[in-house]
Amino acid sequence: MTRNKDRLLMIGFVITVALGPLIMTPIGGGYPDLLQKFAIFGIFAIGFNILFGLTGYLSFGHAAFLGVGSYTAVWAFKLLTMNVIPALILATLFGGLFALLIGFIALRRSGIYFSILTLAFAQMSYNMAYSVLTPITNGETGLQLSQNDARVIDGLFGIERGEGLPSTSLFGLSMYGWSGYYFCGVMLILMFYISLRIYRSPFGMMLRAVKSNQNRMAYTGLNTRPYTLAAFVISGMYAGLAGGLMAITDPLAGAERMQWTASGEIVLMTILGGTGTLLGPVIGATVIKYFENIFSSFNDSILMSAFSFLPEFLQHGLVAIVGLFVGDGWQLTLGALFMIIVIFLPGGLMEGITRLGNLIKRYRDPAPAQESETEASVSEP
Repeated sequence: MTRNKDRLLMIGFVITVALGPLIMTPIGGGYPDLLQKFAIFGIFAIGFNILFGLTGYLSFGHAAFLGVGSYTAVWAFKLLTMNVIPALILATLFGGLFALLIGFIALRRSGIYFSILTLAFAQMSYNMAYSVLTPITNGETGLQLSQNDARVIDGLFGIERGEGLPSTSLFGLSMYGWSGYYFCGVMLILMFYISLRIYRSPFGMMLRAVKSNQNRMAYTGLNTRPYTLAAFVISGMYAGLAGGLMAITDPLAGAERMQWTASGEIVLMTILGGTGTLLGPVIGATVIKYFENIFSSFNDSILMSAFSFLPEFLQHGLVAIVGLFVGDGWQLTLGALFMIIVIFLPGGLMEGITRLGNLIKRYRDPAPAQESETEASVSEP
């Protein structure tokens, strides 16, 4: 039964990603740059949820792995080739190695102490990228491509440099526009499938046991640290992959991707969508990026045209009120939505979707409920 549900879930997920442009166009989000962000941050959130959702370990430093992935990918473009495959492999690998280094130290503590340690490591990484590691990161300017980069592999295969800055490609297929979105979409589907297998595996069950009662597991003599470290490294690899994809769609790596606000954003995405659920992090990432890119673009002129059917005094009044929640005030709307979700739907948007599904099921099929009530009344003396 579970396998059938997982198959249906994967089929539905693949169809949704494939039809993403058609689904998002009516609400203003059907253009490739935004859809690429949905896919990239969806991967980032899925990886974070493997750590936070399954083990309960809350990391405030996951943006460090995102930044490492971006820097690694840009260096791969500069030194090796503009083909995205080596860049993605190296970004994922270095994200995992950096996570192994930080996790080996941070996982000696749990709870809030673990969270503070990850935040400290992330801020150290951010400051080092701005100052000490300037020869590698190019400091405030950020790491960029240039016409004079080595690109050894491209040279070996006789790929001409061309004029202007080079562009990323997959064996000649440009990674900009719709081809870039569908490449990110394929990676999102693959990462979602891997997370699904992790959730259903004995390893995933062990991680959920760690979240449930780690002390009780320790009393039985089971060492949980290898499991939590493995989850941390896998999560870091997801973040490194997301950072590599960011560099693919925009070949620039800056230290701002390692800032604590980026780590906080991924926490919000996961909680908003539903911690510990499969689809929740992807939904949370989509909602937040939609607010950030669409709601922030609503200015007074757009609102005036939207309310043009009203009398002038009502039009100006509504624009003044609605303007507080869109444009520069989009974060106010997101904050209010987050408060409502946390208060009324502690399980995130996925809990709301589940409740709605159960309500529809009861409405469509009330007979079993009535039969159970009849049986209960007959059984009473």
